[in-house]
Order: sequence, then C-alpha cells, then structure tokens
Amino acid sequence: MEHIVIGIEGLVGAGKTSICRELIKILPDTILLNGGNLYRAIVYVMMKSGANLETIKSQANKIDIKTMMDLFKIELKVEDNETKIYMDGKLMEEDELQSKESSIAVSEVGGKANNEALFVFARNLIDTLKIEHNIIVSGRAIMQIYPKTDYHFFVTASLEERARRKSIQYKGEVDVEELTEHIKKRDELQKKAGFYELSDKTITIDVTDCKTVEESTNKVLDYIKIPQELK
Repeated sequence: MEHIVIGIEGLVGAGKTSICRELIKILPDTILLNGGNLYRAIVYVMMKSGANLETIKSQANKIDIKTMMDLFKIELKVEDNETKIYMDGKLMEEDELQSKESSIAVSEVGGKANNEALFVFARNLIDTLKIEHNIIVSGRAIMQIYPKTDYHFFVTASLEERARRKSIQYKGEVDVEELTEHIKKRDELQKKAGFYELSDKTITIDVTDCKTVEESTNKVLDYIKIPQELK
C-alpha cells in the first residue's frame, strides 16, 4: 500500500511551515517537501545573478522555472526528514530564502512564469518519495501539482496575528505596521495568481486563536488518519 500525501497551503504568515515541521515529528516515517523554498531559491538566485526584479517581472511569462533551476544547479536533498535546497553543491540558508525582497518577488513571478516542467518534476519526486514515506507538501497550487493528494489543508489567521508572527520570524527587526502592509501586498498578489483557490477536498483551518504551534498542529491532526499498516 502506498503512503499518504498531505498538502498544506495557507495565507502568508499563518504558520504553515511551523505546522509542517511539527507534523513530521509526530507522523510516522514522514518527509516534508518544502516546495515554497524551492521556488524561493530559484527566484532568489535569479535576482542575485544580476537580473533586475522589474525585468524579471516583465519577462516572467517567458521564464521556464525548471530551466532556471537546472541552469543555476539548484537541487533538493532530504536531510532530517525534510528537503534542503542546494545551489551548486552549497546549502542555501533559511535567511536567504525568507527575506522580504524574495517573498515579494516570488509572489509576483509565481503566477506568471511557466511552471509546467517544474510541476512535472515535483509530481515525479512525490511519487518516488511516497513509495517509502508519508509526504507533507508545503507550497502553492498543490492540488494542481498533485491531484492525488490525500489531505489538503488551507491554514488561515487574522491579518493582525499573521503580522505578529512574521515580526517574531524577523526577530523584531521589521516594524509590525510595515509587515502588515507587506502581507497585504503578498495576499493580493497570491490571490491574483490564483494561489488562494480552494478545491472540494480542501479543509480550511483557522489558527488565529492558537497560542502555540502544537495547538495549530492538533487542529490539522484531528482530520488525519494514518492507515494502520503504515503506522
């Protein structure tokens, strides 16, 4: 019997990555495939290569994201039960991938670029990994990438709570008011790109009132049933 695939999407700053990392501690033999970080890495490296963001945005519909991934020698490796991003053999740090600048760039480019080959790559990777593992996929357009997803969650929280959590992520170095505007802009871009669309399978989880990541994670766990033979 094949293992299960759990897709987790959500509003900017709602805490989906924290939930994913908590889930891989709890669910047996589970790997986190962080699709969002892969996309961030590709766009980040494009920017660092000298390409102007405005040029990238204006030419986005001509950009094949998988071609860029191969060009810059970006690859995924599974370490400590989650995928890590390497560029030309060097590990890319979380701070590089989670900067405000790269977040906005990803939101602007993601809905316009050619993602078809990247989606095929992701689909094949999931099929390979789930032979031996349960898979949690974090990212955007998960149901489009992998329609056979067993559980699909969309995590939400109030704008105020999301700005507060982002402030913690940025270690208080960015003003909450500035973060609020940043999140609003990304929400608009994500919605325009179609990344906030829900399917018939989607379960919406509101974590506004959750005080800890454990509380948020338990809301997701309430819906997940692991087949007995996979426990």
